[in-house]
Amino acid sequence: MSAILDTPPPSGLERHHEEVETVTIRFAGDSGDGMQLTGTQFTNTSAVVGNDISTLPDFPAEIRAPAGSLPGVSGFQLNFSSRDIRTPGDQPNVLVAMNPAALKVNLPDLEDGGTVIVNTDEFNKENLKKAAYESSPLEDDTLRGFRVHRLPITTLNIRALQEAQVQLTRKEMDRCKNFFALGVLYWLYDRPMEPTLEWIRAKFGKKNPEVGRANEIALKTGYNFADTTEVFTTHYTVRKAEIAPGKYRKITGNEATAIGFVAAAELAGQPLFYGSYPITPASDILHELSRHKNFGVKTFQAEDEIAAVCAAIGASFAGHVGITGTSGPGVALKQEAIGLAVMTELPLVIINVQRGGPSTGLPTKTEQADLFQAVWGRNGECPAIVVAPATPADCFHMAIESVRLAFKYMTPVFYLSDGYLANGAEPWLIPDVESLPKIEVK
Repeated sequence: MSAILDTPPPSGLERHHEEVETVTIRFAGDSGDGMQLTGTQFTNTSAVVGNDISTLPDFPAEIRAPAGSLPGVSGFQLNFSSRDIRTPGDQPNVLVAMNPAALKVNLPDLEDGGTVIVNTDEFNKENLKKAAYESSPLEDDTLRGFRVHRLPITTLNIRALQEAQVQLTRKEMDRCKNFFALGVLYWLYDRPMEPTLEWIRAKFGKKNPEVGRANEIALKTGYNFADTTEVFTTHYTVRKAEIAPGKYRKITGNEATAIGFVAAAELAGQPLFYGSYPITPASDILHELSRHKNFGVKTFQAEDEIAAVCAAIGASFAGHVGITGTSGPGVALKQEAIGLAVMTELPLVIINVQRGGPSTGLPTKTEQADLFQAVWGRNGECPAIVVAPATPADCFHMAIESVRLAFKYMTPVFYLSDGYLANGAEPWLIPDVESLPKIEVK
């Protein structure tokens, strides 16, 4: 096994322990560096520990931008706290940068005096050029005013896996370096490794045990590296949050939206029909709803936006809970059909998971600019009700409310979510089914 794994902490090493109320971390790297997975695992573990959490995944719009380039940077921001929080945080306290491009894109957002953890192995001449650095930011004044930890993450990870005689190619070993970084952060903020180790075993145990073993070793090596070296002299703790008692689960806005509409259909005693054309960031609602056929949910992936809304209108006419989902560009195409639903007094729900920009816009960036489109976007006298969730967990309740209003007033209802809510996550207090109000269908 790796010497890094088995080395005990130096006896003379002085450690400082500090308790903090709230921490915001941003993991950033290339699209292939596994930053979304790293952030998700840190989030899940923080939820298990009992912290309140709020997340913001941020990934590029390009299908696969060139490795090491500025457009290809993928990030995941997590705010975890011992008190009630509502946002993923404004300025990160900690930035984990896996390459120069990740550092350049995200450094302006880091708070003054914040912590930077960089993978020094990636700061070579080629990657610096791709990130438009004339000189290495590790050697000039770029990082002045920040607490910088320079770690050869790639080298340490590869060495540990080679010493453990993991039967993988070097490229496959390199893909485990995100778990090394995760292990470092677990030690730094007093997180247990067990939830992630259990996830690795469940994910790879039978399908690819060698990959699972490699990720386990990388995680433990990162944790023990932080514990046994003098790189980090302070260990942080975030206490368990004081929240209302009950059963919680981590949920994203899109998941809460889908579950909320399934619950609404059950409360109304009507089958649910969801017609949609795939569009970011609303597509996950279609994916989630398609898993719930056992509740009588029918999902239809249409050939275009107009077909999707017209199918939902037909389902509503036939007595279903008719729902269609899209983003701003799709709403523009659906407006004439929505006018038909207003004329015929049909209870239709239109989900708009808003994204940035006019026209086709920016698929992976968010904006809350479609309110006037929802209220006034149709020709003639054509009013519609608009509801908007405030948090990822609130998406569940607003989904139910939109269906209730649609049936009460027999009219289309716009459900305005956005990319931050859709992809962000927070703890959700699972409600008692008996406490949910029935939806009256006349």
